[in-house]
Amino acid sequence: VQLQASGGGLVLPGGSLRLSCAASGRAFSNYHMAWFRQAPGKEREFVASTTWGGSNVYYRRYADSVKGRFAISRDNAKNTVYLQMNSLIPDDTAVYYCAANSKGSIADSSVYDYWGQGTLVTVSS
Repeated sequence: VQLQASGGGLVLPGGSLRLSCAASGRAFSNYHMAWFRQAPGKEREFVASTTWGGSNVYYRRYADSVKGRFAISRDNAKNTVYLQMNSLIPDDTAVYYCAANSKGSIADSSVYDYWGQGTLVTVSS
C-alpha cells in the first residue's frame, strides 16, 4: 500500500483543517488506518485510528489530547482516510502521518506496516 497525505497548511488558533490520505496498491479496505503526528523536537505520537469498516461498523480510537476536536473517517470507495481537525491550538503543530496496518484500530505505531510521507500543519497567529 502506498499512502499520500495532503491538506496541511498554516491555520489560525481556533481554525479547522481536513487532512486526506489517499491509498493505492493493495486493497485499501483490508487495512485499518491511523494518523500520527510528530512535533519539532518531540517523538511521534498517536492521534486517531479507525478499523476498516466491515459490515459498516467502524471502531475509532483517539488520543486524549484531540478527543472532541478531531474526527477520523474513511471512504473505502475513494481509497481515502480523512482527519477533520477543529478548534486547533498551537500544540497541534506537527507533521501528520497516515499509516496502515492489518491488525486493528491500534495506538501503537510499531504495528503499522505502511506510512505516508507526512503533511505539515502549523497552528499560529
